[in-house]
Amino acid sequence: MRLRVVSSKNEIPNLNPNERMVHMAFRASNIDYLSLMQRCPRLRMIQVPPSYRKTMSNAIEVFVGMQGIDLLEGDVWGHRKDLDQYFNVDESTMKEISSLADSGASLDHVVNQVQKKAKISQDLIEYIARSKITI
Repeated sequence: MRLRVVSSKNEIPNLNPNERMVHMAFRASNIDYLSLMQRCPRLRMIQVPPSYRKTMSNAIEVFVGMQGIDLLEGDVWGHRKDLDQYFNVDESTMKEISSLADSGASLDHVVNQVQKKAKISQDLIEYIARSKITI
């Protein structure tokens, strides 16, 4: 699974319109979120750092939700934008989340098990477990 890391609002007009998952690595304004949704109509998930989520307006949170887009909180630890535009979740991590979710484990148990091994956020683990993303 790949998340497109967007470091500035200047990157939004150049995004692939087929992007489905995006991590906003800058403090985006409401206009930036609207531009992102217009540029990427297939968008299903936006991840923002916890400190940015706290300052996000309620209006954009509601609007994003109305569009059927999940708004997650989390970071992309260890990602270097100069090497790759995408943050990749390892296939082994995806398989572990899927197998734990399929076995009937609670979301809390899945999160605890996966966070011990992989540096991905709780919201992202829950999103993967709920949405049954295929590899």
